[in-house]
Amino acid sequence: MVIRSTYPDVEVPDVSVHDFLFAGLTDEDLDRVAVVDGPTGAATTYRALVAQVDAIAGAVAARGLGVGDVVALHAPNVPAYVTVFHGLLRAGVTVTTVNALSSGEEIARQLADSRAVLLLTVSPLLAGAAAGAAEAGLGDEQVIVLDGAEGYGSLPDLLAEPNQPPSVTFDPATHLAVLPYSSGTTGRPKGVMLTHRNLVANVLQCAAIGVERDDVVPAVLPFFHIYGMTVLLNLALYKRARLVTLPRFDLAQYLGVVQEHRATFLFVAPPIALALAKHPLVGDHDLSSVKAVLSGAAPFDAALGAAVEARLGCRVLQGYGMSEMSPVSHVIPIERDDISPGSIGLLVPSMEARIVDPATGAEVDQPAEGVSAAGELLCRGPNVMVGYLGNAQATADTIDPDGFLHTGDIVTVDAEGVFHVVDRLKELIKYKGYQVPPAELEALLVSHPSVADAAVIGVPDDEAGEIPKAFVVPAPGASPTAEELMAFVAEHVAPYKRVRQVELIEVVPRSASGKILRKDLKR
Repeated sequence: MVIRSTYPDVEVPDVSVHDFLFAGLTDEDLDRVAVVDGPTGAATTYRALVAQVDAIAGAVAARGLGVGDVVALHAPNVPAYVTVFHGLLRAGVTVTTVNALSSGEEIARQLADSRAVLLLTVSPLLAGAAAGAAEAGLGDEQVIVLDGAEGYGSLPDLLAEPNQPPSVTFDPATHLAVLPYSSGTTGRPKGVMLTHRNLVANVLQCAAIGVERDDVVPAVLPFFHIYGMTVLLNLALYKRARLVTLPRFDLAQYLGVVQEHRATFLFVAPPIALALAKHPLVGDHDLSSVKAVLSGAAPFDAALGAAVEARLGCRVLQGYGMSEMSPVSHVIPIERDDISPGSIGLLVPSMEARIVDPATGAEVDQPAEGVSAAGELLCRGPNVMVGYLGNAQATADTIDPDGFLHTGDIVTVDAEGVFHVVDRLKELIKYKGYQVPPAELEALLVSHPSVADAAVIGVPDDEAGEIPKAFVVPAPGASPTAEELMAFVAEHVAPYKRVRQVELIEVVPRSASGKILRKDLKR
């Protein structure tokens, strides 16, 4: 059966992300503060932001870039990210957002796969960015360092150019706004094709979260990740709220920003929630302004939610989604204090779901009372991606002919429409909310001369949620150490992808078809 959202459908306007967020600004809106730099306190009004966005769009268009071109943005959460991201969208280009922690090799792969023609980065990340750009065939003139570096263009250079923003025409339902990279339910990272309509729809669907005009939102979850992009950046701008950017998570700095700016709505991943519940530093700060905490990106249990609620005296909510859904499909509405924070809440407006027994393919019905049997969650709505870039097979494997996206997560639903995630089919490891695809680490480990075979699984960890553990079969005559192999992986991947444990084994368990039997390694 098709389970439908209990909310009325949203009406998705046929407009670009830029027009959706900025065209309706009033004179009063323009003088409100849009973005504050957390470390320095420097504030940008909506009026200044719009002018900067227009300038960036003009500078990009003057370089001959527009609809059909892909530009990569590689930066942490700083106010310049807001300006550049929306300036690029204003110009009609497609933005591929690059993880700030990516290695040069990972950057090169994404640039090449997305066919990006320009890379914007920041000086602290320049070494990896320059190496990746060079490997992907981009020259120095195709790299811009936002905060400046010798031999490269900068953000002030772009803003100073006397260009008018271009007049751009495209179909919001088909034109790609962003191209984040995700492993989906399995495998190596793939470009997730999200249109302007996808992003606009999901901001409207996220209204149930409860962010309002006078809210102050610390933005520590990265904008390059779809959670930060939609639920912090775009939702806050749409509601005319105030964003306070933080380039990295430092608990003392984060708590200081919450206290100083009287933050009202905290968007976190479970490791931050754990710190809010247990760390002694929390007791040294006045967090009384916080009205709600919403956790996403990884599983979050009811006990942790209750502990945060008790300590901060606020509502604790949970949401669920995937990059492939822009990302939100479920959330606990702020007004529903009867829903356990251990659930993922209700379907957002305009969202439909099915639950399917993964063994038999039989439909699991929503019960008239009580809780359903468990099954894989499938979702359909205006926020679901077009598909994976250049990968028709992976797209067909993920989205069925009726438009339902297979999430790979096992859920139950009750008579009231409340969903719980109880397990997952997919192999992805979630380290502090980041996706770690085992296949990528396995391929890297097998490239080591002392490794004959390898398998990687996620193992539970109180702080990170899960950590990658490698099971390694040594090559004949070789005696690799755990430390040697972990160091090897660390040289080639972002820090969050590093293997944290290694166990040497005689053989990797596999099925007759060669598929790794990860369940046999989880003991």
